[in-house]
Amino acid sequence: MTAVAVRSPAVPTPRLPADRLAPPAPAPAPPSPGRPAAYQQVLHQLVRRELRTLADVATWAPDGECARTGLLTCHAGLVTRVLLHHHAVERDALWPALLRRVPAAERPAAEAAVAAWTDACAGIDAALRDLDTTARQWTVAGSGRARSAFALACRRVADAVDAQTAEEERTLLPLLDAHLPDADWAAVVRTARCGLSARQRLLVLGLALEDCCAGERTRVLHGLPRGTRLAWRLRGGGRYRAAVVRLRGAPPAR
Repeated sequence: MTAVAVRSPAVPTPRLPADRLAPPAPAPAPPSPGRPAAYQQVLHQLVRRELRTLADVATWAPDGECARTGLLTCHAGLVTRVLLHHHAVERDALWPALLRRVPAAERPAAEAAVAAWTDACAGIDAALRDLDTTARQWTVAGSGRARSAFALACRRVADAVDAQTAEEERTLLPLLDAHLPDADWAAVVRTARCGLSARQRLLVLGLALEDCCAGERTRVLHGLPRGTRLAWRLRGGGRYRAAVVRLRGAPPAR
């Protein structure tokens, strides 16, 4: 009699609970912006936030309180100075460097984008100078009417900056990452000297870092001189927090 091999039935493997199943592969993240585009975006978000903040906090500033009026108008002057300088560096150094590197097939579109940027920023620069005039008028008059005019001017500039930076980030910043070599970007950075005092530079650094993610913070700090990084770590952060509390009545977001 021939023996017949009897195979034991396979024992089924129990299913894992749903929370132990391997998660689906995440969708690929969009490419992160390179250094020139990331720098531009950090400065854009700084200016957008501060103009909106000034418009908001000015509306509840008391009439005739010179210290409060001076604090807000001084901050508006700093933001105005930073943005005017930023536009000058872009106009005189950054966009010419970019257009020299853009391939011939893409150059007409790039030149059209730079021309549109030039028109938009000329209007913003004029509005910033009008804002400076409105700030001086509020400083002198100290009235509710002058305060409202200042807040309205801040909001109008903020609206214009929102539209202009959105278009710049859509049309020009991708070209920077695609075509501007690191050496050209470094040369542009060397020309960007705004002439701020050491205290003002630390304040602007704090404004730039406030809305940055961890990667952006690392990138911004890494691009600074060692002495500036040390000054920020030792005293800049604390001074920035105190300045924001005086300005907004609340500490910074981070």
